Amino acid sequence: MGFGKELLLLGLACALGNCVLGCEIGFSQNTTIKNCTDINECSENPSVCGNHSRCFNTIGSYYCQCQHGFRLPQRDKVNFTATTGRCQDLNECTESKNKEELCGPNGECKNIIGSYWCNCSNGYTNYSVEKTPCSKLDCDNFSAGKKPKQFLGGLANIMSMMRNSCLALSGTGSKVKLDGDALLEKLFTETDAILSPGTLNIDASVSELLTTMEESILFIGPQLKNKHIKMENNRIDAQIAVQRGTTRPTGEIRLSSEYAYLDTDWATAAGTGKYSGFAVAALLSYKNLESSVNRSFEMVKGSEENGAEPSYQVFSKVVSVVVSNPSTQTLSRSVNITFRHLEDIEVLPNVSYICAYWTETGAWSTDGCSKRDSNASHTICTCNHLSSFAVLMALHPIKHTYGLELVTKIGLTISLLCLTLCILTFKFCRSIQGTRTTIHLHLCICLFIADLIFLAGISKTEPVGGCRFVAAMLHFFFLAVFTWMLLEGVQLYRMVVLVFNATMRPLYLYAVGYGTPLFIVSISACARPNGYGTKEHCWLSTDDGFVWSFFGPVCLVIFVNVFFFIITVWKLAQKFASLNPDLSNLHKIKAFTVTAVAQMCILGLMWVSGVFLFQEDPPVAVPYIFTIFNSLQGALVFIMHCLLSKQVREEYANFLSCICTSQKKRYSDLSTTNPSSSQSQGSKSGQQTGESQI
Repeated sequence: MGFGKELLLLGLACALGNCVLGCEIGFSQNTTIKNCTDINECSENPSVCGNHSRCFNTIGSYYCQCQHGFRLPQRDKVNFTATTGRCQDLNECTESKNKEELCGPNGECKNIIGSYWCNCSNGYTNYSVEKTPCSKLDCDNFSAGKKPKQFLGGLANIMSMMRNSCLALSGTGSKVKLDGDALLEKLFTETDAILSPGTLNIDASVSELLTTMEESILFIGPQLKNKHIKMENNRIDAQIAVQRGTTRPTGEIRLSSEYAYLDTDWATAAGTGKYSGFAVAALLSYKNLESSVNRSFEMVKGSEENGAEPSYQVFSKVVSVVVSNPSTQTLSRSVNITFRHLEDIEVLPNVSYICAYWTETGAWSTDGCSKRDSNASHTICTCNHLSSFAVLMALHPIKHTYGLELVTKIGLTISLLCLTLCILTFKFCRSIQGTRTTIHLHLCICLFIADLIFLAGISKTEPVGGCRFVAAMLHFFFLAVFTWMLLEGVQLYRMVVLVFNATMRPLYLYAVGYGTPLFIVSISACARPNGYGTKEHCWLSTDDGFVWSFFGPVCLVIFVNVFFFIITVWKLAQKFASLNPDLSNLHKIKAFTVTAVAQMCILGLMWVSGVFLFQEDPPVAVPYIFTIFNSLQGALVFIMHCLLSKQVREEYANFLSCICTSQKKRYSDLSTTNPSSSQSQGSKSGQQTGESQI
């Protein structure tokens, strides 16, 4: 019986042309190596398994398997060949245990050869893809009525285009609809037109643009033909990946552009909710949007140094990460985004990089994002939610050392002491009284008050009202210093040109010396009260050029004084060259001019360094230079106007001699045997000495 069966199988093999003497069934004689080799039935006879099936070769045989969506009419699939049966279509609509899982509650399953199709109700769509359940389309997301009134004009075109396509896809609008690739190209064209003018000045417009782009990509993604698409123009670069199927996709996602790199997975992109039959992940890089969002850092949480907040600037391209996961605010796994810096900067102690995202309210925030690693050219950010991201560079103010604080206190203390001596000298020294002394007196008073306020309150930025008051007082008194310095230049000019009646009435001096700075400060405070006081110093704000309400008048004073000094020196040279010069008076005016020029140079150099001191990130040496010049100002006035003046030195000598004489008399009173007699004689002698000095 067994031998007869083998003969029967051999005859069948010979009938099929596979009968070779000496080889078993499924093998053929190889005349070259004189051995039996396996016959690949699948390649020799592609239709061996019939339609809708796949052939798999095995050693000495083969087997067949029905394609997905088909099955054998018999239960037994072992040794399936063309002679045992043909694959028949599987009706998924009738044989599925849970029919709603196929198309959802708003779709009707329709069987097709090898697959099935979901007929969706109005307002739902399967994105024209078989085996895709019906998903609800919220076309109102692209309705202008739900958006703020202040948005970009070109954004209305995008929303109108998306809304019309959405209505057509959901069966409630026009039957003419664009495929996903054409729609994506039109979206990029409109976005390029919006971003072409340059900087966008309205934060709400930026937020609406980013939100509309994200919603549009989520709408277009399922309609794309290819699983991976890259599109780029002058303003935007995008990479989009799409996965379709009846089961959730798995595996890693890596999307990259010239400016950023996204590392996540399909489980994060699809989410944990109901699977819609597809998953989308996209990386959008905006090429020129960083200048439009280089502001609104109030919500950024950065580390403070020396009690001062750092200054921020956007230091990468703005990047949007879009996925089909509906719960992007609470991701089960964080995503990693690698940013390319706008420029390579070496790591410095006062520079750090912060990962931030753009909120819907139009501001940068660091919540949920942290820096994983950073170097001079790249920063890796880890975020547990998705939005539009960028890297911010934080410039920390260089921490003032104890040495600088000590130099500041010592320098300003020296200046205050010297100015105090000057004020006492100009007030009580009778031999030098006159218009020029009055000018010096009030110049020293203003400079004394300004230095005192500067020492006590320049860094007291809280409360805001107090800081603004300090800034306004500094503005007034420093302007007054320069105004009195201008009056000194005018007085020197009058002394040379108007030999007689060169004095000026004190009332006029007070009106100009204090009225002019008061007028400037009043106008500035009324025009922009918020310009007084900054986050770092109680001084004038550098925004919108407000600080020029001080530096403008200062430059004008210096320019006018230079003019007066040139005329004064020229007139002096002419008078020295005359036949009968008044050498005593001319030498005195010459000395006055030299001291005035030196005074103007020191005060001018002080505020040249002051221009850089109140910037956001001044050089390290600037605070020291400013403090040194500030202390030199008081010392210079004391040396040149007091110590170098012969009349003042004589007054100092008389004053010291009075003190010494008084002490000597008191000593002699204590040593005498007749206290009453000695005391009366000492008093009489003192009175006589005082009269002779006067």
